[in-house]
Amino acid sequence: MSTLKSKAAIDHRICFVGDSFVQGTGDPLCLGWVGRVAQDAVARGINLTHYNLGIRRDTSRDIAARWQQECAARLPADCEALVVFSFGVNDTSIFEGVQRVSEEESLANFQSILRTASSSYKVLMIGPPPMPDSAHNRRVAQLNKQFAELATTLNVPYLSVFEVLRKDEHWLKEAIANDFAHPGQHGYERLAGLVQGWSAWWFGT
Repeated sequence: MSTLKSKAAIDHRICFVGDSFVQGTGDPLCLGWVGRVAQDAVARGINLTHYNLGIRRDTSRDIAARWQQECAARLPADCEALVVFSFGVNDTSIFEGVQRVSEEESLANFQSILRTASSSYKVLMIGPPPMPDSAHNRRVAQLNKQFAELATTLNVPYLSVFEVLRKDEHWLKEAIANDFAHPGQHGYERLAGLVQGWSAWWFGT
């Protein structure tokens, strides 16, 4: 039996958990990168049910408080249960003069979330994307580096998208034109392509 046929016979269910970049805010097609990678997998013959659990403004603290209950309700024991996390930008944002989540807490949340999730599900982590603001970007870059190192110790595949998207002609240009945070159609297409081309992605070419 071919790999494609084998995957088509399996009930794959996948939860994408994170923030507004997971939700796809700013995409006029309302797909974001999540909708695009799910669409691609289905087009390849994968039997897939996907759940977009992205919430605007969510930090790692917010996600730590909700992800288990939300995923448990959508991933029964008799399916191929998959979870993709992506967060971090909101942790590094400044609100009323204070960073919303300290780096120390972000790393603790990251470790707790991924360690617990990987004990029950197949898990991947997508790193935080760049921002148009240079000061904010420095904080995102630092957190991304720390996340990547910690993911290695946890044996969780980690896709760092920060540097590629920082140099992408569409991502930052669309973000500036939109709301100074979120890209549009082309930016999300680029991020979806990075996920689809990643060797750890379950439904790649």
